[in-house]
Amino acid sequence: MTPPDRTPPPTGAAAPPARGSRLRKAMALGLATGLAAAGIALSTQITAGAAVQGSLPTGTQLFKDPNSQVARWVAANPGDSRQPVISRRIASQPQAIWFSNYSPSTVTNDVRTVTSAAATAGQVPVLAVYEIPNRDCGGASAGGAPDLASYDAWVRSFAAGLGSGQSIIILEPDSIALTTCLSGQQQADRFASLSRAGAAIHAASPNAKVYLDGGHSAWNSASEQANRLRSAGILTNADGLFTNVSNFNTTSNEVNFAKNVLGALGNPANLHAVVDTSRNGNGPAGGGAWCDPSGRAIGAYPTTNTGDPAIDAFLWVKPPGEADGCAGAAGTFLPDVAYALASAGASDPTTPPTTPPTTPPTTPPTTPPTTPPTTPPTTPPTTPPTSTPPAVAACSVSYKVASAWTGGFTADVTLRNTGSSAVNGWSLKWTFPADQQITSAWNAKTTQSGATVTATDLGYNGTVPAGGSTGFGFQGTGTGTSSPTAFTLNGAVCTVS
Repeated sequence: MTPPDRTPPPTGAAAPPARGSRLRKAMALGLATGLAAAGIALSTQITAGAAVQGSLPTGTQLFKDPNSQVARWVAANPGDSRQPVISRRIASQPQAIWFSNYSPSTVTNDVRTVTSAAATAGQVPVLAVYEIPNRDCGGASAGGAPDLASYDAWVRSFAAGLGSGQSIIILEPDSIALTTCLSGQQQADRFASLSRAGAAIHAASPNAKVYLDGGHSAWNSASEQANRLRSAGILTNADGLFTNVSNFNTTSNEVNFAKNVLGALGNPANLHAVVDTSRNGNGPAGGGAWCDPSGRAIGAYPTTNTGDPAIDAFLWVKPPGEADGCAGAAGTFLPDVAYALASAGASDPTTPPTTPPTTPPTTPPTTPPTTPPTTPPTTPPTTPPTSTPPAVAACSVSYKVASAWTGGFTADVTLRNTGSSAVNGWSLKWTFPADQQITSAWNAKTTQSGATVTATDLGYNGTVPAGGSTGFGFQGTGTGTSSPTAFTLNGAVCTVS
């Protein structure tokens, strides 16, 4: 079913180990209302786990994983011009550790490795569980356990590694808000399994705090989401709900939405909420773009000092710089994306915003890059040509449709400098042969007039050395299988490879 006012995601994408979910603004199917009632009755039949805990103590120190993708990249790239900004603004912060690979034989030890390290550091880990069958409804992060019985067993093994210390469990992003691919019975079965999962985690680790999928403020209504959460056992087997995971809505909107959901649940005193602020510093992208949209920024740093008794924490559940599935395979760390998010963020995002920003932050990074991410040229860069381009092209372009679905597509573009001099600042132009319209882009700024598109560099990737290349991508609407056949770089005609 096509969600309102946005393009549906690709349904045939590969399923790599995803470390983030594609939270989509999906329409509630007509079956939802009836299922809510059925789910409520079902949830009363599920045995509750250990009693849920109160709020997270203010000042709780969250665990920073020394083996995260961003930490490893920072350590391996000390000379990269992007490294200081990424290190200072992203790698320095605690982020969720995702369990998204179905590995029942090792999951207990995998979890214990994290919780033991956190206990040694005197910190509380944030663990994101992402293994429910039919996760992401077949989108860019498709996958999960083969069936619910296998999932139930996997969760018990996961819980066995938590130990007696405190932990924060983000239980299955997408699982409650996104059910458009499920029949009525499948939805009821999923919600029952989620309730069992919460009970199993509390039984194995009474100090664990379990949060269920609350979607986000631009998705289901608060009352609809409350009905679904009630069906999934939030009143008996969870400590609260999470919102905005992998999305970009402002913190103030998410706080208000979470409180409205809690209100629709009857304001039980033992339930609270956490909000993902990892990429919401500039709010959402225009047109509802959700998959690696450009122009976003890191938001408030992770903290349990939220100033609101209903909100336990602001967390970085989706690690900034890890792809949604358009700029790269879902969960892949991309330094270009991380640098863009960090550079666009406020210089000190430790204080969460109380109102949506009126204008996006424009402060540049404290230490702007002086060299491009790739190997700098050995000869001085030349200015773009101002005269008629030479007959022999100094560039080649590879244009590839990465994925396509009814009404939309994503594409990857690789620009190669085949000349003898560096290109310092690039502008690539082409004309679409059909009805394509770009909705969002990454690693380039795009403008479109009719069928004509101009893609320009973002500064940090503006220099392409002789023999070097750079790449960018975009998401669009229209006929993705019709590809452009001619490109010009700074006025010079490129060959198409």
